[in-house]
Amino acid sequence: MATQRDYYEVLSIERTASGEDIKRAYRKAAMKFHPDRNPGDAEAEKSFREASEAYEVLSDADKRQRYDRYGHEGLRGSSMHDFGRMDPNDIFSMFGFGDLFEQMFAGASGGGGRRRGGGGNRAQRGYDLETQIEITLEEVLTGVEKEIDFTRQDHCPTCSGSGAKPGTSPTPCVTCAGVGRVRQSGFGGVFVMESTCPACGGEGQTFKDKCTECKGSGRKPKHRVINVKVPPGIHDGQAIRVAGEGEPGTHGGPRGNLHVVVRVKPHNLFAREDDHLVLKMPVSFSQAALGATINIPALGHKKDDEQTKITLKPGTQHGELVRLKGKGLPNLRTGEKGEMVVVILIEVPKKLNSKQKTLLKEYAQTEDHEILPESKGFWQRIKDYLG
Repeated sequence: MATQRDYYEVLSIERTASGEDIKRAYRKAAMKFHPDRNPGDAEAEKSFREASEAYEVLSDADKRQRYDRYGHEGLRGSSMHDFGRMDPNDIFSMFGFGDLFEQMFAGASGGGGRRRGGGGNRAQRGYDLETQIEITLEEVLTGVEKEIDFTRQDHCPTCSGSGAKPGTSPTPCVTCAGVGRVRQSGFGGVFVMESTCPACGGEGQTFKDKCTECKGSGRKPKHRVINVKVPPGIHDGQAIRVAGEGEPGTHGGPRGNLHVVVRVKPHNLFAREDDHLVLKMPVSFSQAALGATINIPALGHKKDDEQTKITLKPGTQHGELVRLKGKGLPNLRTGEKGEMVVVILIEVPKKLNSKQKTLLKEYAQTEDHEILPESKGFWQRIKDYLG
């Protein structure tokens, strides 16, 4: 699992930073790492998206409080924007920095910039959201249905998302003539800079009376509870896409999606290697030397009659592997199960009673260290080294 950096470290600020400090730090990081300023630089783009994620959390009082108290784990279940799939300029617009940065990039690139849309009333798809769930290894084996509880920005129920007071109608913006974009000439008319209209925010229309419920934004937080089916064999870090559960689009555009990232809890017995299960099984010296049939636990089965039996051949060595086909986890695509790999660990007793000591001493007198397969080669190498 990848380690996430501390959000305060990402923005190079103290944990006591004010809201304005956080905003300034994000603007600085975003300007430095924006993909338009670092074309083809994958690391810079990664840093830009990382800074955006940090800003979303630290600029929100509730999310920041949860993060300060519990770290990244405290944000589990919170709806976050999926910055990995968003256009960088969409991120700026979402945070309200669109005008400033678009003008700077347009000026820096001779007016080329990156045009967003062509009109204020163009249908645009809503933003994607991301949340996390945690499942057990047993649930990976069988699959599971989980209830997802999250909050998203949705259409204001009072104004139906228009932002206007009910009973009033919007009018075309006089500043941009309903286009949603304005152009300015610079450097003696050599460059033309295009940016979002400051009067209507790119909507192409204004209204005299704003909706009192949403204060003209057209959006209100909405609590959602849905059920998501997690397929058998899913891996830690993989995401399930739930279509249409993101934020609503604008001007009739479709909703975004919800991406549910799955985290698999560590198991106290089994480790996972792809579709295989690894079990470290301790056995006694006598079981390894004489051979034995032993019970081993099976994932998801706790009763003795549901456990799996393996047979150790006489002379089993420490670290030997026993492979059981079809006892692993199902493949996400094919459903075919992997293996259970049992690693044999020979335990040497730390305490012996008098009878055990006597028996072992008698056995030791019968040992010939020179002829044991492993020790024979070792002692021969010692003799060769000493001449």
